[in-house]
Amino acid sequence: MAKMSYIGVIERYHELQNDIEELLISIITGIAETKIFTDETKLPKVITSIEQKYPFVDVIYTLDNQGLQTSENIDNQGKSLRGRKSKGTDRSLRPYYQMAIKSDESALISKPYLSNASRNLCISAIVRCTGKTEECSGDYLVVDFDLNEVIEFLMGDSLRLRFHPFFKLIYTVISFGLFGVVLLLLFSAFHEIWEIIISTNESNYLKPFHVIIFLTLALAVFDLGKTILEEEVLMHKDIFRHSSTRRTITRFIAAILIAVSIESLLTMFKAAMSDSHNAIIPAVWMMFAAVGLLVGLGIYVYLGAKAESILKQKE
Repeated sequence: MAKMSYIGVIERYHELQNDIEELLISIITGIAETKIFTDETKLPKVITSIEQKYPFVDVIYTLDNQGLQTSENIDNQGKSLRGRKSKGTDRSLRPYYQMAIKSDESALISKPYLSNASRNLCISAIVRCTGKTEECSGDYLVVDFDLNEVIEFLMGDSLRLRFHPFFKLIYTVISFGLFGVVLLLLFSAFHEIWEIIISTNESNYLKPFHVIIFLTLALAVFDLGKTILEEEVLMHKDIFRHSSTRRTITRFIAAILIAVSIESLLTMFKAAMSDSHNAIIPAVWMMFAAVGLLVGLGIYVYLGAKAESILKQKE
């Protein structure tokens, strides 16, 4: 499944922080029963049941009132993760434990941090045992959540991301198809150059323009293929952000604008060098089309940026 960039995850976290904290606190308070603290065998069953509803749960474990881990790490498959950082590990210096012992609230959420195990941004929820018995007095239940998957869950984007690898494959095939067209155009251009070199016919003075046309089209097609490959395959694209969509459209229109501008100049030069000057009119109209594209692109970028700033202010 595709992952957001770290910057994207952090930005979304700050936008959805209240919603994220409310969701995670409701989950951890709902599973924090006294028997979890007193019977370690209950942990795998608990995490297996909540993982079916909340697939972003990573690890669950318990701490005593001194910050020592009293259970093994249980992953989202209900399996015990035995290792040097499991049962018996001193977690008294961890930020979430320090935050819990200094607060009167029973459940708290940590700030995002980079997990040593998964190398993903995580967020931990910690809840104090509130059972009537003294068996768990001062003990804590800790649940680690994958922050990227929490955000996907809140935004309802999980289903689309399942198809994301297929979309990337299609875009990759299209990009390499365009690169194949570029090779054909380059071959045609160099073939024209070779014919100019070996030809003794003086009427071939327009042939260099054919070469420029082939090279210009190759440049435009290559830029289009590169844009598709970068925007849809190599780079992370947040479809919920207007800036990402605006960037993609801007790059596409810019590639077309360059091709139309060069083509209009070539058409004008060919018309000026030929006997028929009627061809200048289509070249002029083509130049006006390029200017129209440029003006339209400028208006689109300006209005898009202004709309996005208004939306951010409302949030």
